[in-house]
Amino acid sequence: MELRKSDYNYYLPEELIAQVPAEKRDMSRLFILDRSKEEYEHRHFCDIKDYLKKGDCLVLNNSKVIPARLFCKRYIKDGEGNLTGALGETEIEVLLLKRLDDTKWECIVRPGKKMTVGVKVHFSDELEAEVVEVLPDGNRILDFSYEGEFYSVLDKVGEMPLPPYITSRESERDRYQTVYAKHEGSSAAPTAGLHFTEELLEEIKNMGVDIVYVTLHVGLGTFRPVKEEIITNHKMHSEYYFISEDSANRINETKKRGGRVICVGTTSCRTIESAADESGFIHAGSDNTEIFIYPGGRKIRATDCLITNFHLPESTLIMLVSAFAGREKVLDAYRVAVEEKYRFFSFGDAMLIL
Repeated sequence: MELRKSDYNYYLPEELIAQVPAEKRDMSRLFILDRSKEEYEHRHFCDIKDYLKKGDCLVLNNSKVIPARLFCKRYIKDGEGNLTGALGETEIEVLLLKRLDDTKWECIVRPGKKMTVGVKVHFSDELEAEVVEVLPDGNRILDFSYEGEFYSVLDKVGEMPLPPYITSRESERDRYQTVYAKHEGSSAAPTAGLHFTEELLEEIKNMGVDIVYVTLHVGLGTFRPVKEEIITNHKMHSEYYFISEDSANRINETKKRGGRVICVGTTSCRTIESAADESGFIHAGSDNTEIFIYPGGRKIRATDCLITNFHLPESTLIMLVSAFAGREKVLDAYRVAVEEKYRFFSFGDAMLIL
């Protein structure tokens, strides 16, 4: 039986797409989906402590979102280094996807028609770039020149790459960032983690729950729709991940002693599943992953429970959640969430799948 993306569609009123985050991170709503029960529970995120227990391991993605959206006008410098504006005044949007080395990034460039190899662009007095390669999928590799430290320059020049379905620009920059974000490199937030406060994490730790961090730099491929009707034809965008020896050991020890591994978000789940062998043993290290988890595909090996937001129809994320909890149960839960007026997507409410 062929797996079709239309099997993962659902009705969502536009007014349920959250445009701003909850006033307090941990006061967003929490939908409890227990796979062993028919009934759903409706709580607040701060109540998640009631569903955790000593010996569990909470896995969080500590990647930090960078201000990856840049705007510029096309320019070529003349022989004396002056900006000529030779290619016109059209504003160009550059979205940083993946850092390739100290100066080169794979980027989405819009509009890209005239952004051919050799074209130079000027963002500010501190930041310029040159197109050095056009990739088969239309993305560009840009070689940046800058003064000082790259991320410091980016902080001054760039904007947060909020998802396209968020039309409001009123949200503070730090609300599209987890409180434990550490390693710069994501073009999108691991949104399930946005609900945690430092105080809530401390309370969970004091309960005897082990808190482990992994890193997966989230690309904008997270928001790329599945275009192929037959989902097995979809190709995931590659993302870099890292799991330390300490984190791998602690996850493996949790499994060994019978505790539950609870992934915070699909990115944490994809990270440990990328590093898990067939027995569910996690191997430390770093790599690029294109793992695509969907019903009927590769089995979930290491994740016992999942904390996640409500995802876009026909997205790889709802397919991953369906692989974990079952398509029919997930779509029924989403139907109930719509009836109960939960808030959806990045700034929306959360779901705990037990």
